[in-house]
Amino acid sequence: MKIGIVAKPRKPADEVVKSLVDWLTERGHQVALDEDTAVLAGLESTYKKSEIPGLTELMVVLGGDGTLLSVARLVGEKEVPLLAVNLGALGFITEVTLDEIYPVLEKVLDGDYILDERSMLEAHVHRQGERIAKYRVLNDVVIHKGTLARIIELETFIDDYYLTTYRADGLIISTPTGSTAYSLAAGGPIIHPSLPAVILNPICPFTLGQRPLVIPDTLGRVTVTLLTENEDVFLTLDGQVGFALRVRDTVEIKKAPYTIKLIKSPYRNYFEVLRTKLKWGK
Repeated sequence: MKIGIVAKPRKPADEVVKSLVDWLTERGHQVALDEDTAVLAGLESTYKKSEIPGLTELMVVLGGDGTLLSVARLVGEKEVPLLAVNLGALGFITEVTLDEIYPVLEKVLDGDYILDERSMLEAHVHRQGERIAKYRVLNDVVIHKGTLARIIELETFIDDYYLTTYRADGLIISTPTGSTAYSLAAGGPIIHPSLPAVILNPICPFTLGQRPLVIPDTLGRVTVTLLTENEDVFLTLDGQVGFALRVRDTVEIKKAPYTIKLIKSPYRNYFEVLRTKLKWGK
């Protein structure tokens, strides 16, 4: 099997990558590393990170949730299974701990594992009738004002049905996976990742009656048009990629036609992760 490894370039990932490469090659597996990850292991590689999903049958992601989000956007329709190992602090979606990496890998390589399929969103930006940008996200699409901007107005439709015009600091459109990220901090609900849903969550709305809304992801598309002039407004994807919006720009968000396939930890379930990370009962 050819296995890709992508790691966050910081300690302790350097030692983990070195050991993992040796462990896999000793068992007869081919390993593909992107340039940055290869440097951690003292190796050389000419592969870009975006090329790794197309070369491999399995990917090991070493880092925190942010590292996994960046890899998920690259995997997209290739749907390569991801084994996410948490080297970060929180790790809602990087379930496997560093101590568990080799026992879990033994099971995975023997075919003894369960996939957790997570829905993604696609976001298209339209300006003057032309599509000028396209993105995919695992967590969320956020339209938000800049540091000094006033409240912004966002005209919002679900399919062809007018929903409302949000007057707020912004709007979060989230997957169930992203319900424990920015949306949760903004007062949104926690949605189990297996539910086919999308969350619309206004950020600090001017009208208190505009509350978080959960809709089926089968409805089609959410269309948001920026009505506010002369303000700095940005589109942010998974909290990692940004795009500056102009007045009358329209952002169209819909469920992606593919899923991200995460390998479940055999040692804990989703509710245990919630209980631990959110410190329930303490």
